[in-house]
Amino acid sequence: MSKKRRINLALQGGGAHGAFTWGVLDRLLEDESIEIAGISGTSAGALNGAALKSGLVEGGRQGARDNLDWLWRQVGAIGDMRLAHWMTSLTPGPAAISRAIETSLPYSIADTMSRVFSPYAYGPFYQNPLRRVVSRFHYSSVCADADPALFVCATNVRTGKVKVFSGDEITTNAILASACLPTVFKAVEIGEESYWDGGYTGNPALFPLFVPELPSDIVIVNINPLERDDIPKDAHGILNRINEISFNSSLLRELRAIHFVQRLISEGKVSTDAMKKVRVHMIADDDLMNKLSVASKLVPTPQTLKALFDAGRGAAEKFLDTDVKNIGRQSSIDLPAMYG
Repeated sequence: MSKKRRINLALQGGGAHGAFTWGVLDRLLEDESIEIAGISGTSAGALNGAALKSGLVEGGRQGARDNLDWLWRQVGAIGDMRLAHWMTSLTPGPAAISRAIETSLPYSIADTMSRVFSPYAYGPFYQNPLRRVVSRFHYSSVCADADPALFVCATNVRTGKVKVFSGDEITTNAILASACLPTVFKAVEIGEESYWDGGYTGNPALFPLFVPELPSDIVIVNINPLERDDIPKDAHGILNRINEISFNSSLLRELRAIHFVQRLISEGKVSTDAMKKVRVHMIADDDLMNKLSVASKLVPTPQTLKALFDAGRGAAEKFLDTDVKNIGRQSSIDLPAMYG
């Protein structure tokens, strides 16, 4: 019988690119040696995390796989939030679809409108298309006092601070808040506060996973490329890179803090009783993500979702072949190289 490897999952946000995470989770759930103890998710990562947990609670590994499949079929049925869904059948690959959407007239018009008119300008015609999907989660299972622990991240509009929802705090509005891009959706009101997408302050937040009862290994599923070889020079490329950098900044800050603590522990300046020695691993496919853009994040075409799902399964397979042996022993990534 294979050794159990207990891990935490840190699931990034990135709109429709979250289908990559779906593929990663689908493959990890096939491996009986992997035990998921904690999940921190932002935006699409929050949707994936909620579907994963409720599926596990209700139906075990297969239940989780089925629930994730249901989620992304629902997301694919939403169609286009930027009026360019007609491009779906014209181009075969995700990179081609992304380019075609990005340069299409409907997308360009909608993109320009989002920079001129706020979501509040729609008045009574405003609706959040994600609500009909998120409201159908089984929250008794999402919030159940059972493994894995689930944390959902959003950004407090007033204070600019990260807000982490857990337990019974995780509601339809909490998940919608985590996925609330302010140029597309109205801020989500919870209590007396208003929230925007968690990607601005925690994409995803790692610190909720530092509690003693959770394992020391965090597997980050990264869907926003950390690096690009080429300097963007056209308007679309520049705005896309700004989006990627801003949505990775909080993660890089936390990785820097993790490395700092690890160094203090290794030098004997801090004991492991005072600070947790965290081991970090990552599953990503920067080659694919570098070919995509913010356009394919906002337009969940079935072809793109399927390609991302397959890429996620492939990236998880590579992780299981090369890095899973490091769980419980050491980090699989070079932290200074990543944030330096």
